[in-house]
Amino acid sequence: MEIFSVNDEKFRKYGKVWNNIECTKLIKGMEHTPLPEDVIYVPSVEELEAVPEAKTFSERVFGGLPIQIGYCNGNNHKLNAVEYHRNSEINIAVTDMILLLGWLPDVTDEFTYDTAKIEAFKVPARTVVEMYETTLHYAPCNAADGGFKCVVILPKGTNTPIDFTLAADGEDKLMTAKNKWLIAHEEAAIKGAFNGLRGENISL
Repeated sequence: MEIFSVNDEKFRKYGKVWNNIECTKLIKGMEHTPLPEDVIYVPSVEELEAVPEAKTFSERVFGGLPIQIGYCNGNNHKLNAVEYHRNSEINIAVTDMILLLGWLPDVTDEFTYDTAKIEAFKVPARTVVEMYETTLHYAPCNAADGGFKCVVILPKGTNTPIDFTLAADGEDKLMTAKNKWLIAHEEAAIKGAFNGLRGENISL
């Protein structure tokens, strides 16, 4: 599939690039995080949340709300699933990486989604990207051999275990963690996930 740049006009539907926000210390703090053969996601890392830049992201991007700063690192070449939150998500590309993105209004009333609508965007290293709450996304993909590293910033508590009771139908059946609604591809065999992706499990 064609891979666009996050600086392309097409990306405006999904989010924005922050060109005027400092992230040097956050990127430096990622040096000692693991880069496995598969994918690892850690929602909250105290060392990253302690850097002065964290306050800037809390105030300027999330309007002063408490935030968590973690990371998603590894090697990935497939879509596998899409997720969304009730808020924007910040990704800081420590390395070059590719995001596979969709648009929440394209999800049907039955919570299915046609993967042919997915678009790919390359994020250059050191780029700060905001993805809007209407943007379907999941783990980044490799832009080159050697994997990817990505800082992930979200409102505090996102992607942590659910500690309340949910119905087993409607949109509630998509929730796999707090503030995380997920639609998986059957091929990915994600335990407990709703398999609503229709079409090819996109591979890069």
